[in-house]
Amino acid sequence: MKIEIWSDIVCPFCYIGKKRLEKALENFPHRDEVSIIWKSYQLHPQFPKDTAGIPAIDYIKNAKGLTEEETLGMMQQVQSIGKSLDIDFDFEKSLIVNTLNAHRLIHLAQETNQGNALKERLLKAHFSEGLDVNNHAILVQLAVEIGLDITAVEEVLTTDRFTYEVTQDIQEGVNLGLRGVPFFVFNQKFGIAGAQPLEMFEQTLRQAYDDAKPNIIMNNNEGPTCDVETGNCE
Repeated sequence: MKIEIWSDIVCPFCYIGKKRLEKALENFPHRDEVSIIWKSYQLHPQFPKDTAGIPAIDYIKNAKGLTEEETLGMMQQVQSIGKSLDIDFDFEKSLIVNTLNAHRLIHLAQETNQGNALKERLLKAHFSEGLDVNNHAILVQLAVEIGLDITAVEEVLTTDRFTYEVTQDIQEGVNLGLRGVPFFVFNQKFGIAGAQPLEMFEQTLRQAYDDAKPNIIMNNNEGPTCDVETGNCE
């Protein structure tokens, strides 16, 4: 069974959705038959590619017109959900950056079945460690840490390799009607929009395993997402 996931590294609900899917898979009897494919999406494609990251709190505060106290309060609920899933969200350290290069490296990692490992490492680096996941030296360090070949990593970062694939992922998501991330598609038929409850992932896994027809059937519910037009997460 194939699960395709559209998400961005700077999207907190993408991290939550990833963890909920993994928990659902823990109790899924056919988990060894599941293949996860990470699809790229950029919430902030307009952010300059060669600019250092800016504090996420400042970015969110300015985007929503909130005070810093209001912004931190808004993040508390997300942090609470994260703790239940062993995610240590530290929004005071997180940096908003352009994520194109990180997505390109995930494409590289998927060639050797290491896409999930790199995705997890990038999410942790961004949300828990406050690392700039657009900085080339940091990207090399993280990619090598999970086992990627340093020569291949540096080749990607010094060329435009996988840029086309990232663009294609985004367009494919748009064509499917993607309105927010995370967005999960099971066996090209069943879709989950947002970081929905664990039970929804468990139910969809069972449905998708039993039915492999090609058209996507969306459930009527949506979990919290990061909006693809504004970049806001709520």
